[in-house]
Amino acid sequence: MWYHIDPASGTPIYRQLVEQVRQAVASGVLRAGDRLPSVRDLAVELAVNPNTVAKAYQELEREGVIETPRGRGTFVADRDPAVPEAERLRQFAEAADRLAADAYRLRIDSEQALAIFRERLAAAERRRSGE
Repeated sequence: MWYHIDPASGTPIYRQLVEQVRQAVASGVLRAGDRLPSVRDLAVELAVNPNTVAKAYQELEREGVIETPRGRGTFVADRDPAVPEAERLRQFAEAADRLAADAYRLRIDSEQALAIFRERLAAAERRRSGE
């Protein structure tokens, strides 16, 4: 499973879903053409309101990450989303802020955090290249 919702998080559930789909696509866990669960199925599985999942899917569709051909389901888009560089950097900076806060809370020093990040980034690059 590529998603995990933390109801105790300060981040809204729909935002958690959006970020997790983006991350799964970026890391190659989800690939172009992969089918996502229906709004109803995912809402039942996560025990959340279907409107929450629908809101996340709508945002991802606006960004070009997913596509929803009428009556066929929801799929990872076949094309790379045309997200402007400034927006990509903003999204990455937000994710970095959350990771930095987690590192501080868990008492992980910057050298350890950077080593873990480099390791994870290399693994994601290997997955994307199909190794």
